[in-house]
Amino acid sequence: MSGVARRRLALMVSAAGAMLVALDGTVLMVAQPSVRRDLGASVAQTQWTSTGYLLAVAGLLVIAGRLGDRYGHRRLLLCGLLGFAGASAGIAFAPGIGWVIGLRVVQGVFGALLQPATLALLRLAYPADRLGTPVAVRTSAIGVAGAAGPVLGGVLVAHLGWRSVFAVNVPVALAIATVALAVRTPARRLDAAARIDVAGAALVAGVLAVGVHTLTGVPAHGWTGAPTLAGLAGTAVGAALLVAHERRTARPIVPPAVARSAPVTAAMAILLATTGGMFGALFVATFLLQDTLGLGPLAASLRVLPLTVLMVLGAPVAGAALRRHGPRRTAAAGSVLVVLGILGLSLPARTGAEAVTVAAFALLGAGFAAVMVTATGTVVGDAPPEYAGVVGGLKQTAMNIGPTLGIAVAAGLMRTAVFPAAAPGPLVEPALLAPAAIAALGLPPALLLPGRRIAPAREPERTAAR
Repeated sequence: MSGVARRRLALMVSAAGAMLVALDGTVLMVAQPSVRRDLGASVAQTQWTSTGYLLAVAGLLVIAGRLGDRYGHRRLLLCGLLGFAGASAGIAFAPGIGWVIGLRVVQGVFGALLQPATLALLRLAYPADRLGTPVAVRTSAIGVAGAAGPVLGGVLVAHLGWRSVFAVNVPVALAIATVALAVRTPARRLDAAARIDVAGAALVAGVLAVGVHTLTGVPAHGWTGAPTLAGLAGTAVGAALLVAHERRTARPIVPPAVARSAPVTAAMAILLATTGGMFGALFVATFLLQDTLGLGPLAASLRVLPLTVLMVLGAPVAGAALRRHGPRRTAAAGSVLVVLGILGLSLPARTGAEAVTVAAFALLGAGFAAVMVTATGTVVGDAPPEYAGVVGGLKQTAMNIGPTLGIAVAAGLMRTAVFPAAAPGPLVEPALLAPAAIAALGLPPALLLPGRRIAPAREPERTAAR
């Protein structure tokens, strides 16, 4: 098989694996009401079908990436795909809500194994200076999956029931796994120094799981509620213990070459801020469009459509801009567009102008595509190939924590805010100012990225099946 064919095959598997995870999340949102009714579950139990998955993924992404660096990313990818398929099949036949919650946690574990491997495959298949196009393709694929998810979920639930939402994962995951068998990645000799630090892994998983669980509880408990304060304190203590342990151990979960990389750190900060701002704004916009403007769910979803369209179409444009103008300018422009888009969403709340809404969501989609392509390419391309998995895990962790934080902030403000239709008030709603401010925090780290494209890091010389 030629080098070009191997790269295209790796890109196909990477994009398909990312789409599988994206589809699963968006499809489930449509299926949850049917799950609750069919299994006689409470609202809290139904929410745990999402929360349990999120906690498992968030806590294990970095560790999964480290495991892939040691044992081979194709092995982790196959393990993740097969486990994801098995857990999905189990949920499709689950007799009660407890089984669904438990198997969703299991699905999250295998999803964590799957996600960093999809990014690592790209880093191992493509030179660092040629990652822009494959990353843009992968970003567009995720955008397509996000847009198709609710539609596919609605069709499946309406005609085949909620269990079909999980059953459809099985043949898709198995098909991707079959193709992945043909992917070849560079071989790496294992040594004792590459062993995983169990204590560090436990601390990473614990800190991330407690932090994410605390943030998901903010809409219910508020920022000053006892569960929130206890969770934040526990997260802070755990983070301090983790930092102290990582400095002492000979085998840190995040290798020094990654932790000390300024481009990688800056890219992580951009992703955290941008996803936090955007998803916080989308949370508020959902209520503004339906409760303030009085739009129905379908009409509201049509107004959001430009975001997805511009994200899909903007990814290849962002890839071209990255090659021509470099990471700094591309990421900075994307951050500005996201902030302007969020601020623009506040205008229809008072004016009702449809054109303003469409323009605001279009700005959000274009800006988010630019940030995603640039930050992902920087994260994966700047790190040495032998650490492709751990940087992929860090990137996916930022993509999980950012939205959780943004929604927590927005929901906390909405606990004290009221959005009556046609009510007089400022053009910019307070609940949208906060997400805009979070997104704006991505601009300073964007300016720390390299002015031109990153020089290729050392590439592996041998190719073997892993």
